[in-house]
Amino acid sequence: MNQISNVSLPTRAWRIRRNALRMGEVQGQGYIAQALGIADVLAVAYFHALTYRPEDPEWEGRDRFLLSIGHYAIALYAALIEAGVIPEDELETYGTDDSRLPMSGMAAYTPGMEITGGSLGHGLGIAVGFCLGLKRKNSKNFVYNLFSDGELNEGSTWEAAMAASHWKLDNLIAIVDVNDQQADGPSSAMSSREPLHDRFTAFGWHVERVDGNDIEAVVKAFDAARNLGEPKPRIIICDTKMAKGVKFLEEREMNHFLRVDADEWQKALEILDQGKPA
Repeated sequence: MNQISNVSLPTRAWRIRRNALRMGEVQGQGYIAQALGIADVLAVAYFHALTYRPEDPEWEGRDRFLLSIGHYAIALYAALIEAGVIPEDELETYGTDDSRLPMSGMAAYTPGMEITGGSLGHGLGIAVGFCLGLKRKNSKNFVYNLFSDGELNEGSTWEAAMAASHWKLDNLIAIVDVNDQQADGPSSAMSSREPLHDRFTAFGWHVERVDGNDIEAVVKAFDAARNLGEPKPRIIICDTKMAKGVKFLEEREMNHFLRVDADEWQKALEILDQGKPA
């Protein structure tokens, strides 16, 4: 089941960020900025919303969390480690030979990784298939699909959005990370995508848009999506800050694939620790 304890959601998010930085130090580079940015959303997902069993990642009664953006794997590993799905000592193996934590998410390798991501624009379509399958089983579980604003450039994403509305998939909760960054530059400069709220509403979705680094707002958005009571798919648009929590990394102009000097990892951890929730 989703984890019930006295540990607060801000503390969970802080730990997720810390796990990600420790993994990043193993390789000396990676998609750290995305991991730090999406940590608050993952904390709410895994420690407030999702139903799962850490000791049994393939339990039939679980909610499914689909990571479309395979290069965000470091962020999901950080959450799965905090959730107890993956042992913490595996953190040191990130991206190494024979590791269960490859740099891009692969379902065949990692417990709790539902799909293999990487070629962007396929996650929402796969989620539609998951939802239809669960409905055939009369399952009441949700399918969560995290994808990026860069994937809004892909026509397959919008085809999936139309299909989800057509099939009235009320067991689908999509989450889009809007950090306005992709490999070629700002996502908004690559392809016009706003107003996202209006566009998804026009496609027949229930839409929530929040500051993805405001945990209280994210909780309310997840609760609204889960408890909607209308036969339509739901999406939570999360505006996030790349490298959130580590100021000198936030300020770097090129932070899509972040290179961090060897002596900066400990500095980043120290800054993060200074902001540890009470």
